[in-house]
Amino acid sequence: MKMKNSSFRLAMFTSVLFIFINVKTNAQQFVENYDGVPNLERHQVTFNFFAPGLTYEFGILKNVSLSGSFVPAYGIYEHGYTFGYAFNTRARFYINFDSRYKKGKNINYNSADYIAAAQSMFWEPLQLFTNIDGPAENTLVFWGGVYGIQRSNDKGFNYNLEFGYGYYEGIGGIESGHGPMLSLSIGWVATNRGRNKVTKLN
Repeated sequence: MKMKNSSFRLAMFTSVLFIFINVKTNAQQFVENYDGVPNLERHQVTFNFFAPGLTYEFGILKNVSLSGSFVPAYGIYEHGYTFGYAFNTRARFYINFDSRYKKGKNINYNSADYIAAAQSMFWEPLQLFTNIDGPAENTLVFWGGVYGIQRSNDKGFNYNLEFGYGYYEGIGGIESGHGPMLSLSIGWVATNRGRNKVTKLN
């Protein structure tokens, strides 16, 4: 594989960095914030159930996290579609984490909705179905925004659904364009297994 394009190298490096930097199996537990609402998980690793893949999420602020993942995704734009594995990076802002906690709803393992600045890299050899014309080993990179829904139960069973819209950068002889993207992962949270369920303080 030739990686002559700087955007491709940057996307690959960022995805790998977010997934593997500072990963700890015994991650930091929830800490009460100044307003009584817990913080996001400091480190969270999730393994896929139905297909190889994983997600690493790093909480940096009260409602903000960075995440990297290798999960199945679907992209479509005016020059075709592709479905297969994608390297994903996200800067997430959780929009209802506080309100879910105050209403006594489940917030275990960052169970809330978010909006995110998103980048997803579809490398042709890892695609299961595609009708995009171009040389072998081409790459389609999505740059845009997504709305995400993440939920986990007490046992760590997790699903993460994302849908959004953005610009598709064609690399390696394929056309660029714009269109929607969809991603769904179902798995199990491997970190923070030793802590108790988060419950609302009265």
